[in-house]
Amino acid sequence: MLTPTHPSAITKRTLSKAAVIGSGVMGAGIAAHLANAGLSCLLLDIVPAQLTPEEEQAGLSLEDPAVRNRFANRAIAALPKSSTAPLYAPHFAERITPGNIEDHLHLLKQVDWIIEVVTEKLEIKKSIMKQIEAVRAKGSIVSTNTSGISVNAMVEDCSEEFRRHFLGTHFFNPPRHMKLLEIIPGFDTDPEITSFMKEFCEKRLGKGVVIAKDTPNFISNRIGTYGLLVTLREMAENGYSVEEVDAATGPVLGRPKSATFRTLDLVGIDTFIHVAQNVYDSVPDGAERDVFEVPPALQELLTRGWIGEKSGQGFYKKVKGDHGSQILSLSLANMEYSPSAKISSASIEAAKTVKGARKKIRAFLNTKDRYSELAWNVLKQVLIYSAEKLGEIADSIQDIDHAMKWGFNWELGPFETWDLIGLPASVDRMEAEGLIVPAWVKSWIAAGNNSFYQQKEGDVFQYFKGEYKAVENRPEIISLAALKAQNKIIRSNTGANLIDIGDDVALLEFTSPNNAIGADILVMIQQAAEEVEANYRGLVLANEGRNFCVGANLMLMLMEAQSGDWDEVDDIIRLFQGSMMKLKQLAKPVAAAPHRMTLGGGVEACLPADRIIFSAETYFGLVETGVGLIPAGGGCKELVRMTSDRFPDQQDDLQPELNRIFEMIALAKTSSSGHEALHMGYGRSQDRVVMNQDYRIYEAKQAVLELDREGYTPAPAGKARVAGRDGRAVLQLGALGMKQSGYISEHDYLIAKKLAHILAGGDVPAGTLVSEQYLLDLEREAFLSLLGEVKTQQRMQHMLAKGKPLRN
Repeated sequence: MLTPTHPSAITKRTLSKAAVIGSGVMGAGIAAHLANAGLSCLLLDIVPAQLTPEEEQAGLSLEDPAVRNRFANRAIAALPKSSTAPLYAPHFAERITPGNIEDHLHLLKQVDWIIEVVTEKLEIKKSIMKQIEAVRAKGSIVSTNTSGISVNAMVEDCSEEFRRHFLGTHFFNPPRHMKLLEIIPGFDTDPEITSFMKEFCEKRLGKGVVIAKDTPNFISNRIGTYGLLVTLREMAENGYSVEEVDAATGPVLGRPKSATFRTLDLVGIDTFIHVAQNVYDSVPDGAERDVFEVPPALQELLTRGWIGEKSGQGFYKKVKGDHGSQILSLSLANMEYSPSAKISSASIEAAKTVKGARKKIRAFLNTKDRYSELAWNVLKQVLIYSAEKLGEIADSIQDIDHAMKWGFNWELGPFETWDLIGLPASVDRMEAEGLIVPAWVKSWIAAGNNSFYQQKEGDVFQYFKGEYKAVENRPEIISLAALKAQNKIIRSNTGANLIDIGDDVALLEFTSPNNAIGADILVMIQQAAEEVEANYRGLVLANEGRNFCVGANLMLMLMEAQSGDWDEVDDIIRLFQGSMMKLKQLAKPVAAAPHRMTLGGGVEACLPADRIIFSAETYFGLVETGVGLIPAGGGCKELVRMTSDRFPDQQDDLQPELNRIFEMIALAKTSSSGHEALHMGYGRSQDRVVMNQDYRIYEAKQAVLELDREGYTPAPAGKARVAGRDGRAVLQLGALGMKQSGYISEHDYLIAKKLAHILAGGDVPAGTLVSEQYLLDLEREAFLSLLGEVKTQQRMQHMLAKGKPLRN
């Protein structure tokens, strides 16, 4: 094991084996995410004190390994079934080994990183640390996952060598899905260890890491809890309802749809009270401590057991009636539920008329009424509190902003929000309303500064201890917004931009609503192909939207169909197919970097690329059957071709793989991660997954450059071996069986027959070699015929109106 006292040792350090102590929800979730990152993980828990009825019936004793490892075994077995999907792929659970603290603690000497995730009680944690210290290898890293207990207090009885390698790693729940990881160095933590862990957790675990100080609840929970409590106080003082508060503290303020009270129900009111109490017990008497005193209304909910979603009711309750489900909201005045009311006002409607968090916040706060006043009264206190805590909970305003964005899903952090609403003017208003603004903020303004952040010549600067300090530029993070601000757009239209991302690589960015593919994007693909072939080394397909692409422009297709302009529809499909073939046949390398929802046409835009760099969180699938259609931009063609490539010998049986693809498309299956997309057959050996979504554009660019350096030549147009009419008969027979059993409707069966016709290669003998254009023609013919069906148009209308499929 390398000794961390020398920088060279740190740079060579790798973490490949880990151990998690504690197999509860958090412990198991952390172990799962370490497995997602490719680490082998030992999961330990206590030995059970008594047998379960099932164990007794099986004739087991307390000495049987299955019993002694029960808690870890159960935790691992539950991972693939969990509703939060902690694993990127179910088989990743094989990377986790169960054990118990009594029998297997000695195995800690074999691991590089030990994470303690036991009960949030200081004395228990201190005891575990002493046990770890007795067996770990010197130089191995030890961390605690605590949401607020002092990391220094945990190890005050441990050796200096142990303390140098110890720090807090506060994962947010669920560990796979929540981006934030707060790293809390102790007084004696080696700075090199802190730096190494920050980089490792960002690159290997895909986390957004902030450095927090060892203070109660650290950064995100400290400010977030404060904000929720001042919201409750404002509500009580001015008579707002639960629905009114949520309407004024959600997306209109750059916050999640869950706003205040839905968030509390999701987190659990009992959990929230515990977090608030931790601060109350830890800070001195005074105004801050008073804020963290748990309100009587929350205590009453706890007493009644109405602690949120896990108990079935909290601030909201869902009930089933004769006309379906109904959401009820709680009145804190009488603790009774009534039907939830829809809230509207001038300020809320003003926010709805604009797009983007920044514009929404401005429109909402600048339209004066009862709800914008509520938001302002909460916001001003949160901004001042964040400024008061700078230096105490973190040294960097950016770390505070990131903590709130990544931990509470705010669109803007407190200091970014303060800049947005106007720093000098808002401070004047706060003081006029009787608030005390921290002296450092006033001094900063008095020195002639109007914002906490500043952009200059492409670089971003932040306030840091009385001056502007450049924010570190990470080469792995390529910001398209920053590049556009630097006038790096090569070409642009209403649906897409072609951007120079450096090193003679161009990037095609979709910008249409939901990044849906329409004629404007297709035209830009054609133009991008010409530009890149003439002037660039290659092309990246990526964007910074919430989702990569939700598919083709459904509204456009429906309107053309309903107007009977079939020639126009045919032209659009041909343009779509031609654009995808342009990408496939480009004389320069192409890499796609999909993220989050990548559906239908979004998948078809990725499949022609030479490399696909999947974000770990990618939900990838051809879902056109959900709206009564089939993929017609080359999606079917590409999967048929890939199947032919995987089974090139004439003796190879294509049918099993064809059956799998047919089922995948017919049932509109999507991956639950980038890893699963590869497993489903959407990827090839050269494609891969990147853990940190912020790195995906950089990694795609590196793939392009690598291909270019190798002397790239596009793959020649090839032919695909198809299963033919015999394969089609097998697929259609399976679909018929599903219809006869009532599993699918008559219209589903029609769609399935047409899909089978395409995937089998049409009415040709088995083993026939067909061209890509032949398969594209089959796609187009089937798409046009289905688009003319009334039931398909009904499905399309329902999806556009309701956002979910219609089964007719």
